[in-house]
Amino acid sequence: MAEPLDLEALKQQAAVRATDLVRSGMRVGLGTGSTAKYAIEEIGRRVGSGELTGIVGVATSEASDVLARQVGIVVEPLDPRPLDIAIDGADEIDPQLDLIKGLGGALLREKLTEIQTGTLVIIADHTKTVAHLGQKAPVPIEIARFGFLSTIERLRAILPGGRLRQPGAQPYVTDNGNYIYDGQLPPEFDPAVLERQLKGTLGVVETGFFLGMATHAFVAAPDGVQEYRRR
Repeated sequence: MAEPLDLEALKQQAAVRATDLVRSGMRVGLGTGSTAKYAIEEIGRRVGSGELTGIVGVATSEASDVLARQVGIVVEPLDPRPLDIAIDGADEIDPQLDLIKGLGGALLREKLTEIQTGTLVIIADHTKTVAHLGQKAPVPIEIARFGFLSTIERLRAILPGGRLRQPGAQPYVTDNGNYIYDGQLPPEFDPAVLERQLKGTLGVVETGFFLGMATHAFVAAPDGVQEYRRR
């Protein structure tokens, strides 16, 4: 039972380190998921204590929007103005800081938000680092509900392994009203080429490949938090 608690503590350590990059007056992209929640809570704590002032958050999911408001962060909808920084988790981080995201289901809003910052900071525990993308996680693919079985057939022509995300009797539905297909990745592939193939498939809304976007990562391990920067 101890290990999950240890991982939660590591996630929190990474989140606190990332929050040190937030300055008063910033517009901040607020990520989604079990690690990003610690960053939202820490920003809220600093706002409440007066360490940070004039912070405006832009949330990447309805859940993060609710949490941010609960901890006292002013939240605004996404608009064309750039963000000063965004902090989010990831399901996989490779040595180039390319990512797979979306196991939490918020990949479309995360990408729409985080593309608007020049500083995307990823926070994670050490289990999320991989030698290459697809080593541990599938790639989540958000697809339109209309005709989804046909879309899945087209996706299986590219990624034969995979399944519609269905945690219960009904398929998982994103904040955008779409479904998610979790595609099993082959042992060897070019992420940029595969992303273009997937995005060009009728019925696909977005993929969980976040390539060339992250600028920093704080990865917490039992021996401390390591900072990585995109080369």
